[in-house]
Amino acid sequence: MDENVLKYKRYFTMGEVTEMLNVNASLIRFWHKEFSEFLHPKTNKKGNRLFTPKDVETLQKIYYLVREKGYTLEGAKKELCNNQTTKSSNETITNTSIEEIKEKLLKIRSELLLLKDIL
Repeated sequence: MDENVLKYKRYFTMGEVTEMLNVNASLIRFWHKEFSEFLHPKTNKKGNRLFTPKDVETLQKIYYLVREKGYTLEGAKKELCNNQTTKSSNETITNTSIEEIKEKLLKIRSELLLLKDIL
């Protein structure tokens, strides 16, 4: 789903969220329970969760921290707390990713320079 949709849609169903993150609904329910201080979806009369764009952004951050960065649940909670009190965690995640890429590229560059000298 297009990132711009988050700006214009008020609520997302569980199906839409699972599709965006490519995870099972049970994982979203688990994260909702574990990260209840950060996630506040509404529920309809049937008890179905309806996620706000802010909830979806938070779930994306949780996914990034837990699945991509390998944080524990406690570590991800601490990171989310830290990001709430400092700058936006989305900027932090982006900056972290850019810094990691920069470090890798600099390492590759120095290895290539070494190879150039050897050859």
